[in-house]
Amino acid sequence: MISSFPVPNSLNCPQIRLAIRCLQPQLVHWRRQIHQKPELGFQEHLTASLISQTLTKYGIEHQTGIAGTGIVATIEGSQPGPVLALRADMDALPIAEENQVPYRSQHPGQMHACGHDGHTAIALGTAVYIAQNRHDVKGTVKIIFQPAEEGPGGAKPMIEAGVLKNPDVDGIIGLHLWNNLPLGTVGVKNGPLMAAVECFDLQIQGRGGHGAIPHQTVDSLLVAAQIVNALQTIVARNLNPLDAAVVTVGKLAAGTARNVIADSANLSGTVRYFNPQLGGYFRQRMEEIIAGICQSQGASYQFDYWQLYPPVINHDQMAELVRSIAAQVVETPAGIVPECQTMGGEDMSFFLQEVPGCYFFLGSANPELGLAYPHHHPRFDFDESVLAMGVEIFVRCVEKFCNSRTF
Repeated sequence: MISSFPVPNSLNCPQIRLAIRCLQPQLVHWRRQIHQKPELGFQEHLTASLISQTLTKYGIEHQTGIAGTGIVATIEGSQPGPVLALRADMDALPIAEENQVPYRSQHPGQMHACGHDGHTAIALGTAVYIAQNRHDVKGTVKIIFQPAEEGPGGAKPMIEAGVLKNPDVDGIIGLHLWNNLPLGTVGVKNGPLMAAVECFDLQIQGRGGHGAIPHQTVDSLLVAAQIVNALQTIVARNLNPLDAAVVTVGKLAAGTARNVIADSANLSGTVRYFNPQLGGYFRQRMEEIIAGICQSQGASYQFDYWQLYPPVINHDQMAELVRSIAAQVVETPAGIVPECQTMGGEDMSFFLQEVPGCYFFLGSANPELGLAYPHHHPRFDFDESVLAMGVEIFVRCVEKFCNSRTF
């Protein structure tokens, strides 16, 4: 039974075609079903089952169990043509939901706090609409339901499993519901949109002792403090100031008592940047700084550094495709937001390294309804009228890409 909900004024606009507006109750129903049963990365079994059952109900060919819980639906148009992929992520976060809504999470300590439930609902709605109107499409649409975007990353294993092959994908588009933008806006940008995500752990080994006899010790906390300060010079003094980047130490743990000099200290953090040519630079420069400070203080260290995701870089032609479609749907120049870069990361980047594509933000905040909490907040929620808008943009992108290939 589809729960009732007020129809927002935005759904009455002619830019969203009637057939998609009629899908809105079902979109909300799917979204709320998924929201109530959030699942962490590579554990999206209930979500995958719902997706598969829905695709089967509408006679949509699909494969399950890709990279664990991933699904790919394939819809062939009435005539041969190019292949466009649409991507949606499915996973939730280890956050306890604080929203008091009928569809709140039923899984303790887990929550859809980033909008992936909406992404999945939009992708399902798009699949249903295209399947019912395949006679209007020349080419093939592949819809990728991806696990584990929040970590450790499901895009790469899905690519390795061949989701961009058979048939080979010519372009890919993905969206992210975005509470940093109001409902009725679209953030789309050529080139770098989201940052590379790299992570590090550092253990400093000193020599503990009495706080009143420091000359007998090697103070690991003091060494850690010097390293935290020195790491900030990488962006401030080593990097070209035209290259935006962030080095953040988010965790520092050391010591057990006020009169005991810490024997060891542990630091963890993240590095973000847009320029792909900086790959490998931060690891090298950070270790040079760490090694120098530790040597000067008589400490030793263990440094672990790894890349999680590369930067999200949009293809110019595909970004223009999305921009042209979004302008038709929002129908106002102010509704297209080009300055929408963020140091947040996304493993959509792996898909964009393989085929030309575009990832864009779809504004979903409505402060008047209290739906403006930031992503990853325990009270995150969004205006559900954005779901039909997402389907409309996806469908129009399919039609323009597959039917004309002129952007």
